[in-house]
Amino acid sequence: MSKQINVALIGNPNTGKTSVFNALTGLNQKVGNYPGITVDKKQGVCKLARGIKAHIIDLPGTYSLNASSLDENVVIELLLNKNDKDFPDVAVVVTDVENLKRNLLIFTQIKDLEIPTLLVINMADRMSKKGISLDIETLEKELNTKIALISTRKNQGIDILKEYITNYRTLSTQACLNTVDIDKAYFESLQRAFPNQLLYKLWLVITQDVNFGKINRQEFKTVADFKTKRDADLKRLQQKETIKRYQFINNVLKKGQAIDLSQATDLRIKLDRILTHKVWGYVIFFMVLFLMFQAVYDWATYPSDLIDKGFASLADWVKSTLPPGAFTNLLADGVIAGIGGIVVFIPPIAFLFLFIALLEESGYMSRVVFLMDNVMRRFGLSGKSVVPLISGNACAVPAVMAARNIENWKERLITILVTPFTTCSARLPVYVIIIALVIPEGNFIGMSYKALTLMGLYVIGFVTAIFSAYILNKILKIKSKSYFVIEMPGYKLPLFKNVALAVFEKTKTFILEAGKIILAISIVLWVLASYGPGDNFSNAEAIVKTQNPLLSKIELEDKVAAHKLEHSYIGIVGKAIEPVIKPLGYDWKIGIGLVASFAAREVFVGTLATIYSVGSANDTEDEDTIKSKMAAEVHKNGEKVFTLASGISLLLFYAFAMQCMSTLAIVKRETNSWKWPILQLVFMSGIAYVAALIAFQFLK
Repeated sequence: MSKQINVALIGNPNTGKTSVFNALTGLNQKVGNYPGITVDKKQGVCKLARGIKAHIIDLPGTYSLNASSLDENVVIELLLNKNDKDFPDVAVVVTDVENLKRNLLIFTQIKDLEIPTLLVINMADRMSKKGISLDIETLEKELNTKIALISTRKNQGIDILKEYITNYRTLSTQACLNTVDIDKAYFESLQRAFPNQLLYKLWLVITQDVNFGKINRQEFKTVADFKTKRDADLKRLQQKETIKRYQFINNVLKKGQAIDLSQATDLRIKLDRILTHKVWGYVIFFMVLFLMFQAVYDWATYPSDLIDKGFASLADWVKSTLPPGAFTNLLADGVIAGIGGIVVFIPPIAFLFLFIALLEESGYMSRVVFLMDNVMRRFGLSGKSVVPLISGNACAVPAVMAARNIENWKERLITILVTPFTTCSARLPVYVIIIALVIPEGNFIGMSYKALTLMGLYVIGFVTAIFSAYILNKILKIKSKSYFVIEMPGYKLPLFKNVALAVFEKTKTFILEAGKIILAISIVLWVLASYGPGDNFSNAEAIVKTQNPLLSKIELEDKVAAHKLEHSYIGIVGKAIEPVIKPLGYDWKIGIGLVASFAAREVFVGTLATIYSVGSANDTEDEDTIKSKMAAEVHKNGEKVFTLASGISLLLFYAFAMQCMSTLAIVKRETNSWKWPILQLVFMSGIAYVAALIAFQFLK
């Protein structure tokens, strides 16, 4: 019988903690949320020697146990609560060989909690380039722990790390230093009040808003009040504690670390001068964006077309193989058509995540944040707002959550409200299919019109977000003052394994989450499109024959199918909203897609695929894919539904509209009020309608 142990990975941001997590767990990992809060919880499984299975939790990056954000609170609450099912048997603190002094602060704090703690020094392959040498034996002795010197890039030291985790019981739980003398009288009286509790735990609970097992937090409040320590006094004591810890760390590194600056290269300085330059920095950034959108659109076309044709062939095979009936129609026209409508967009979404992962892994993303701070400040935002805005290109939900790192409430609120304007990957399926239908072939300065249109939509979303932030900054009467501080990590070649896992996990999550919604909606839509009330639906064939007595058999079947769809339950809904959307250039079928999109934007294409499949009794070889069915769709007067005017109108509607229930729910949760998401929904929908109306009326 195998034994399971809990392992907590802890460390500062940019220390390569994710690389260590990936090296230990590989594909045996999953991402969720901590119960009750919108903070990512990454966990995985690693098999060790002697049949031991390690449950590894990758905790949010934190600089110390003096929490200033939700992310850091997660770390402290877990380390203080032995009753938590994830409480670690061993804490693995991951550090960066170039920033040991700063990284070791949290290590010394965790040691004070008497948790078996292992130190990992990552990026060992960079030591020679930076002129760094370490005396591991001396460092182990001074820090009272075992040290694994590793390089995830070269896959060195991972086996030693696994061995140390397996033998975690041999690790010392003795503290690195004694911090009590920063105020002996206070800590002695605190210990007398709670003689059975660990002193450093008491200190953390008093100074921060965290949970502490089953002990009543009010008791600790009473202790703090009893000792007449004001918040300002507690802050001063925290500062004294930090100074004392850094004095200890400095002494340790004097003995165990040597740095020869003559060997260090100045490549990073040279690159920073270019990439953060006030002119060339922006030029390079936009060139990177050009490349990204060219790849997302052009490179993904071939696999997307293959998938599209594959699902069309599968639907035809199901219809020709299974006996005719409602189940076969549901499977072919509902389930397969609906799922095909989202699976076809795996390639462009994967390419988008690939570029984002490469930018983050290389260290360039931090330069972009720094570069954009000057722009953000002019619109009432912080440079930190760039992180949610850029993250919004993947998904607005985690992007809104990322705003929790902005300490200033006004800046955080504005960032939350404008982030959904940035083009998330759920919009990408709509953009790609509509652009393919209405934008002509051709190139401009080496970039296709279609790729330029796609990039233009992303730029429109970002510009609208910034302009909206400017307006909100003027409207919201919230006094605030904040400072922008960001760490610039070293440049590095992206690690293939990390990039591949990031793309795989994010794409899988997107597809599975979207797939659940699309499957459910596709089935509901098929039912609503296949049945209807009254004689207009039940007597469709007789009505069509009366109106068109000279039709051939094939033409009759198509007319009957179209008549039934129009008078089905879903047709009635579409017809009801058609007067509202007709000025935008949309018919009732597109209206159904718009309504379904409020569950999730990406449902739009799958919805139309389902509707057009139900509405056509005969599929020819030229009309068997989603794209070709949409291209062939015409109004009653014979004009094409998807023209340049209606296509641009539709693209602008999706660029601005707030069609995502998940985002609305997250905004409510992050702001703790329905006021803001409702205002967001009304405001964004209004902008979307007006923009689409102007575009169609002008272009038609």
